[in-house]
Amino acid sequence: MDQRKRPTIRDVAQEAKVSVATVNRVLSGSEAVRQGTRERVMLAAQQIGFYGMGALRSRVAAARPRYRFGFLLHQPGRAFYHNVAEALRLSAGVIADCEIEVRTEFLDDLSPQHIASRMLALGQECDALGVVAAVHPLVVQAVDTLQARNVPVFALISQISATGEIHYVGLDNWKVGRTAAWAFEHLCREPGKLGILVGNHRYRCQEMNESGFRSYFREHAPGFTLLEPLLTYESRAVAQEMTEKLLTDHPDLSGLYVAGGGITGAIAALRSTRRAGKLIVVGYELMDVTRAALLDGTLTFVISHPLARIAQEALAGMVRAVSAPGEAGSLTAILPFDIYTRENI
Repeated sequence: MDQRKRPTIRDVAQEAKVSVATVNRVLSGSEAVRQGTRERVMLAAQQIGFYGMGALRSRVAAARPRYRFGFLLHQPGRAFYHNVAEALRLSAGVIADCEIEVRTEFLDDLSPQHIASRMLALGQECDALGVVAAVHPLVVQAVDTLQARNVPVFALISQISATGEIHYVGLDNWKVGRTAAWAFEHLCREPGKLGILVGNHRYRCQEMNESGFRSYFREHAPGFTLLEPLLTYESRAVAQEMTEKLLTDHPDLSGLYVAGGGITGAIAALRSTRRAGKLIVVGYELMDVTRAALLDGTLTFVISHPLARIAQEALAGMVRAVSAPGEAGSLTAILPFDIYTRENI
């Protein structure tokens, strides 16, 4: 093609390997063109510098399906959930063939009653819902109500149902717990006492973390003593208090496993008691505070959710569930987790 000549519709058709009539239908906004073909025509036009790109983009965007997906996440003061929200926002902007609006709420009140009521309210405004929640009859009832209204619900991070009937995107937390146990077995100089912090046993992810953790020691390292877990109730302050209690009650503690919410409180306690770097500590999620704790030796080993992958899988699953209701069945995406030490961050 003569580079001095302005590209024409015929040039676009040739580049996209479609007919001139198809390009004209895309430009006119006709519904008689598949969305994939519209996208291909727009890409071809962009590659050759077609003069009508503005009109073409608006026509293609207008023809894309539009979805509004709602997400209920935990407390606004927790960096991890802000990172989850940002990953969802970024992923929504790059999913092809549709326009996605992400609506996110951060909940301070994590009671089952409040979560269930917010699920029902947000479900009235959205095409699908993603939620981090503990297992509770009220939450399950809200899920059933929403799905009866054809509003798919996806459990993120922690499963809501043990039977696989509710869509889930997250980790295999049994493996997470066993991997944490492997770290203690190989990093502790000798078997000793290990403390365990759990946010709330009603979170299936945390329950499975602890179960997998204990199963590994029963099988491979029975010489360790696993203390009964202390609850943090997903609170930084409570986690700090419980960690200080463990360190006071068990001065010979060899390690600490933070199997649920409260990692920032545990880090604060280790530093304030001057025990940072003197015992093996395994926790969750790579973020600013845990990165710093790895670097200064307060944390030894971090297991982290791959947030970009979780966001991509959740949004793609929601699109499938909404665009083809009843056809996809239960959507479960078990993703590999990331492992960090001070040497690979």
